Amino acid sequence: MSGVSIIIPVLNEARCLERTLRVLQWLEPPAYEVLVVDGGSSDGTPALARQAGVEVITGCGRGRSIQMNAGAEAASGEILCFLHADTWVPDDLVAVIEATLKDRRVACAGFISLMVGAESTRWGISLHNYLKTYYAPLLFRPLLFWRGLRLLFGDQVIFCRRADFWAAGGFDPQIAILEEADLCLKLVRFGRIRQINRIVQSSDRRVARWGSIKATAIYMAIGFLWGIGVSPAYLQTFYRDIR
Repeated sequence: MSGVSIIIPVLNEARCLERTLRVLQWLEPPAYEVLVVDGGSSDGTPALARQAGVEVITGCGRGRSIQMNAGAEAASGEILCFLHADTWVPDDLVAVIEATLKDRRVACAGFISLMVGAESTRWGISLHNYLKTYYAPLLFRPLLFWRGLRLLFGDQVIFCRRADFWAAGGFDPQIAILEEADLCLKLVRFGRIRQINRIVQSSDRRVARWGSIKATAIYMAIGFLWGIGVSPAYLQTFYRDIR
């Protein structure tokens, strides 16, 4: 395998992106490339990314699925890693990704996401997020679960081979929420989906806005409704932008 392309979809993420890009500068070994895909920011996000020496893709339209597909089309590395602007990764990210995908039985993988804020760590919600990677497919897709399906979500920094990503059809541009889980359902035919035993840190800004109880209730409701086949367009009404 040759090169990990890190793709970051953004929309008005100037407050978070600077730290994220600074962390990526510390990677050892470095990423093959970092691509920031902007969905029409009005807060100077693209300029900030360019100042950091990162390639910026614009004009693709708004929507995380659309933006991540645009990043994947522009990427040159053989491995695609999808990173949220408010998530921070370990400095050996590239080595961990490459080691994981050396196992040809693994089609896609992601990390354990620890939700953190300026003054606290959201242990309870982080534990629930860890567990739902397993219990959601076991409850709603049991046959695929025994074939290796695990449901990964955006803050888990999912990664896969570029060839498998496009063979699966990439992200569904019509899906505005749980697009990573949908991708896992498509990638499992190429191999197992793994949650590896390493940590990334994600901002708790949504939980801080909603409160822990409301956030947990919303997450569980969205997961249940998705599992029984409710339209992602309807689910999006529960998950409004907080920026």
